[in-house]
Formats: sequence, C-alpha cells, structure tokens
Amino acid sequence: MNGHLLSIADLTRADLEEVLDVTDSMVEVSSRAIPKVPALRGRTVVSLFYEDSTRTRLSFDTAAKRLSADTMSFAVSSSSVNKGESVRDTIETIEAMGIDAVVVRHRSSGVPAQIASWTDAVVINAGDGWHQHPTQALLDSYTIRSHRGSLDRLHIGIVGDVKHSRVARSDIEAFTKLGARVTLVAPPTLLPPSTSPWDVAVSHDLDSVIPTLDVCYLLRMQRERMTEALVPTLREYTACFGLTSQRADRLPSDALIMHPGPMNRGVEIASEVADRPNAVITEQVANGVAVRMSVLFLLLGPGRAALPPLDTPAATVTTTLDSGETK
Repeated sequence: MNGHLLSIADLTRADLEEVLDVTDSMVEVSSRAIPKVPALRGRTVVSLFYEDSTRTRLSFDTAAKRLSADTMSFAVSSSSVNKGESVRDTIETIEAMGIDAVVVRHRSSGVPAQIASWTDAVVINAGDGWHQHPTQALLDSYTIRSHRGSLDRLHIGIVGDVKHSRVARSDIEAFTKLGARVTLVAPPTLLPPSTSPWDVAVSHDLDSVIPTLDVCYLLRMQRERMTEALVPTLREYTACFGLTSQRADRLPSDALIMHPGPMNRGVEIASEVADRPNAVITEQVANGVAVRMSVLFLLLGPGRAALPPLDTPAATVTTTLDSGETK
C-alpha cells in the first residue's frame, strides 16, 4: 500500500492482507507495558475532522502517538472555518506548518480525494459522506480474522441502514475481496437504489437469514442524514430488523455480533445483546488503534520489512519500527 488511503476500492486483496498482517505486530506493540515505538519519530500527522467523531478521531491520535509521530488536531468549532475559510485554504495553511499526513473526515463525499490533489502530504480518509470509511472496514476485517482465521467462505450479514452508511460500502468491498459472502438485510427504503455494483445478496427478512450467519453486522440508523421518513417508526424498525435477544439466540453459537458504533441500544441492537460474550464491539474499538497504526506505518514509515519478529522481547525493541535495528 502506498500513496493515500481514500477508498477500499483502491486496494487489492494483497493490500488488505498486508495491512492485516502488519496489524498483528501493532497489536503486540499495544500490549506492552509502554506501548510506544519510534517508527514515525519526526513525522507530523494532522486530524482534520469536519464531523463529530469519538472512536475514529481518538484512535488515529493514539495510533500516531504510539508510533511517536507529532500530532495536530483541528476543531471546526474553534477554527477559521467559522469565518468563511475554505477547505483548500485550510489545507494550504496547515501544510505551510509542515505536515506529513492528513486524516480527514467530512460530510461531503469526495472531499478527501480532492484534498489529495491539493497537497503533497499523505491523505487518509476517515469517513466522507455516504462514500467510504476504509479504516473501519480494515479494523472490522481484522476483528473477524482474529476470531475465524480467515474471511474466506464466511457468511456476513450487514443489517440496517445501508443507504446512508459509508461503513457498509467499505465493509462490502473489503469483506468480498477477502472471500466472504455478504447479504444485505434491510427494508427497501434503507437500501441504495441499486446494489448491482456489489457482489452481494439482498434480503428483507432478517429472521430467515439469522441462522445462516457467521457474522451479524449491525448498522446505526443515521437519522441525521435522513431528509424523509424511511421507516414508519423506530419501534416497527426494531421489531423487523433489530437484533433482539430472541433473534440473537437463533444465531449459530460461534457467530460474531458487530457494530461500528455509536450504538442506539434498543433500536438496532438490544442492550443485553450488545453485552454478550460473542459481541465484539469493544474489541473492534481496540483493534482500531492497531489497524490505524498499521496504516500510518505503511504509508509514512520504512515499510513492512522493518518490522521486528513478534517474539522479540519488548525490553530489547526500542528503535526497530523506525530503523530495523534493536538495542
């Protein structure tokens, strides 16, 4: 993987597997008593978030710091955007300070790609409109692989508001490239006008799909993106498409329950179900840090060849991820 990370569509299966393989090393780093290596010392990563975020923003910041990069954080609410400054002028201002990577989230699809045409810095898409959220798909794929060894031939159900979900679009592309069979489960009003670009099945009956799933991936109802009533009521949506306790009981015993967060407990997922042992939602968050470390390392660092063996004692590895040497 090189250049920018704008979309899962830009990555091959080999690219995806490279990120997941390097993530194994980053998980090991994160498990140390002092989870920090100097792999990106001297590099500067700026977070440019035009939309609210908890998990993505904090995990990118943590990932950069664990790799010893310097970080800059941009808050729209206290920036010159409120005085009319354009995205391009903002980018040029920040670039003038000396940066190596921009992690950008924006409510409009295509903004990260546009920024990539304006700057020499690496651009990482942290979510743009309904379009893409590539690092979420990478961390979701890693979480599944860590439990099942591979995504090949797994049946993954993506349930809920597919229409407005950048997570769904990225996950579909990542899961299918990694060999999974994907079924979208939603009312017709919460599906895009066409699913023909994707190699997926579509169902409007969650109860018929539930017993066949290896992974039940639930999506949040994105009411902030809706301009019309797309379901009669939330209660009726939950009755038909929510993962209730009764539905969760009908999942195969080894099936994983996933959600990108934030959850609407009691809507797409019952509160009790979200806390079950096979619900790996907080594990997704933890893996998000390691995956984003992997992405930053591959895009800004010396490359995969510089990684130490996973069995290298933590006390002896201080500069390996930066120089390929130990001391």
